[in-house]
Order: sequence, then C-alpha cells, then structure tokens
Amino acid sequence: MKAISLWQPWASLMALGHKTIETRSWPTNYRGPLAIHAAKRVFIPDDPEFQDTLKELGINPFGLPVGAIVGVCELGKCTKIGVQYISYLPRLEELFGDYTPGRFAWEILNMIKLETPIPCRGRQGLFEVEI
Repeated sequence: MKAISLWQPWASLMALGHKTIETRSWPTNYRGPLAIHAAKRVFIPDDPEFQDTLKELGINPFGLPVGAIVGVCELGKCTKIGVQYISYLPRLEELFGDYTPGRFAWEILNMIKLETPIPCRGRQGLFEVEI
C-alpha cells in the first residue's frame, strides 16, 4: 500500500477526520488506498488560533503517536490550488493546510483511524508499506 508521512499533529488531525485535504508542493497521479504515517517530528505553529483549536478538539500534540501508521484512506483527486479554490474552504481545512496558490490539494476519502498505530519508518514522498 502507498503511504505518506505527515508531521504531528497533522497526521492525527487527518486520522480523526478533522482534516480531509492534504496540501503539498507537488502533484500526484496516484489514486487509491493510502496509509497515513505520523512522522517522528511534532511541530506546533506559533499561531494562537491553531493552538486554541487543538485544545478545543481535545488534542494534546505531545501525546500523539509518532513513527507509526495512524490511519488508512483513499486518495481521491489532486487539484492545483488557485484563488477561487481557497474561497470555498471550511475553517478547519484552511487552518490546517497551506493553501498558497500553486500548491496542490489532495482529497482524502473514507478515512479509517487505526485503534492501534502500526510502528513504521517514514520516508519522503509516497512510499510502500505492508499493512
């Protein structure tokens, strides 16, 4: 199965269904099953709204799993981000992504959060994992 690594808390935000669009600087032609890997890096932006929203959602970023697959989903369409794309975003999607025009929005469908994360080494780009 293909997988992609995300820093925490973004990996868990996706696994929990709070984030349904992954933004990347590069497009992909791949469509199909995708594992969401939580990288070993935890990064909290210096943004009070981001931090307050994590608290509202009951998420402690430093208590989240790292170095593990935390969910599986389907990768849907991949869309180049333009000014018009941004105007339709829900508040949480806008807060949890980088929607700079020219980047790419990857649609995440049918997310299933794993009750027990699967330890796994991450990599850059899309990579193969055995689940």
